[in-house]
Amino acid sequence: MKKFEIYKNIRKRAVIFGLPISLFALMMVSILASLLVIIFSLSFGVIVGILIFNAALYVALTHLTNNPQLFQMANAFPKIISNKRNSGFDYEQD
Repeated sequence: MKKFEIYKNIRKRAVIFGLPISLFALMMVSILASLLVIIFSLSFGVIVGILIFNAALYVALTHLTNNPQLFQMANAFPKIISNKRNSGFDYEQD
């Protein structure tokens, strides 16, 4: 009798080949564009170059998916954290 695992990650994002849907779509567009280039240029060097480019793109996208903090430019927290209510009045001079 077969045993089936219970899917507990229902709240996680959908993933195809280790990539979220948007990055998977980017990968598919890259593959389709490279297929068009391969069809219209019958050079062996171009074919090998495109295969290397697609492999490098896949590795870079999976690395970006696993480490999303690589391109985070802003700080996670503000410089000042205060519980004081903001009244909306400015007491500074212009």
